[in-house]
Amino acid sequence: MGKPTGFLEIERHDRGYAPVAERLKHWKEFVEPLPQAELQQQASRCMSCGIPFCHQGCPVNNQIPDFNDLVYRDQWRDALDNLQSTNNFPEFTGRICPAPCEASCTLNIPDTPVTIKSIECQIIDRGWEEGWVTPQPSERGTGKRVAVVGSGPAGLACAQQLARAGHATTVFEKSDRPGGLLRYGIPDFKMEKHLIDRRIRQMEAEGVIFRCNFEVGVDVSVQRLLDDYDVLVMANGAEDPRDLNAHGRDLDGIHYAMEFLTQQNKRNAGDPEDVAAPTGTLSAKGKHVVVIGGGDTGSDCIGTSNRQGAASVVQLEIMPQPPEHENKALTWPDWPLKMRTSSSQQEGVERDFAVATRRALGQDGRVTALDCARLEWVAGDDGRMQMREIEGSAFELKADLVLLAMGFVGPRKSGLVEQSAVELDARGNVKANVQDYRTSDARIFACGDARRGQSLVVWAIREGRQCARAIDAHLMGVSKLPR
Repeated sequence: MGKPTGFLEIERHDRGYAPVAERLKHWKEFVEPLPQAELQQQASRCMSCGIPFCHQGCPVNNQIPDFNDLVYRDQWRDALDNLQSTNNFPEFTGRICPAPCEASCTLNIPDTPVTIKSIECQIIDRGWEEGWVTPQPSERGTGKRVAVVGSGPAGLACAQQLARAGHATTVFEKSDRPGGLLRYGIPDFKMEKHLIDRRIRQMEAEGVIFRCNFEVGVDVSVQRLLDDYDVLVMANGAEDPRDLNAHGRDLDGIHYAMEFLTQQNKRNAGDPEDVAAPTGTLSAKGKHVVVIGGGDTGSDCIGTSNRQGAASVVQLEIMPQPPEHENKALTWPDWPLKMRTSSSQQEGVERDFAVATRRALGQDGRVTALDCARLEWVAGDDGRMQMREIEGSAFELKADLVLLAMGFVGPRKSGLVEQSAVELDARGNVKANVQDYRTSDARIFACGDARRGQSLVVWAIREGRQCARAIDAHLMGVSKLPR
């Protein structure tokens, strides 16, 4: 424990943001890191609890009290080694993870958790600045070949661990650049893409081969990969978006969130408009935008819309507004349901809760408004609580652009999933257990969102690492990869 009285003497102080008016002018990250001395003070607040509940909150099993202590003692290189022993990509989680570790922190009981996410992010950022993050190639190869389908966080973590174990690993990505939703789902203002590019360079130096513009199940068959490789990993994510089941859904101006977000990320990458938007440009400039869905994807749509110059942005959530504060006695150390406001929501949006979209209204084939109604929870005939429209609560909402950010229902069922013929679970995800991540086909493994459904980047990294460990044990008999 670095400073036994640190949590008593030092108040919580986290990273700040650039002013809204300033950050809306660009697409760069706008988080303002703490000075090193102040970050070390924040690390000293860690109580090094006898039972570190932050471990329960962190899916990748980061040794949080350990690296907090090392940062406090100014032992940054050791802190980096500790962090990288459990997390392949701390610069990703340090930017876009919601930090369930902080929710589980003992100091979160009085709402003053240790700034774990900020400390993690600045450890890895300093590691890159100092040149401490280098390729870790295997000393010798095993002669085994693995095909990883998908280059999101699960696929990248799995591929990196396998390459470091000496297996010849190839990542197949259907898009033109690797990264999955890290690349084309998360806006640049939350995570700039040079962070992905330098990790790809590191992995290539470790022996990983990337094949982009190469869709398994379309450009190459699953059977061909099974003929050429010892093992196939399905890390293809959960890309099947939940649709809006309402009259008028086919009107122009109603789009899935990923269509909208991907276009802007491609523009930011320097792609010409015909490449960024091959089916037509989607822009919020001068439009009244309605985002349906209250999660992270919806928040990303808000930030992107405001930067494009939307006339107004409204966000609709079908669930009731959560409480401002959770009941710690009932929720801690678990992730609580409470009202949260993202940095994008702070930039300008009207939020409305417990609202259902009944139909889309249009003129000349294009959406002009949404017909909505308010909802309430009532007990059904079977005693279960269900949501019901409040009589007389209907209202219209002006809409020139409607973005559907209602989550994802699992992996796409065509191509890879169809050809592999692996068994799916009741939710439509690829069925694989968490002991060996093996599917109904003994040579096909699955991890990340393809297996567990839409989830967090930190869970994807965990599953990629664990899956690699299972594959290594399958190929070599005993795995020496870290958990």
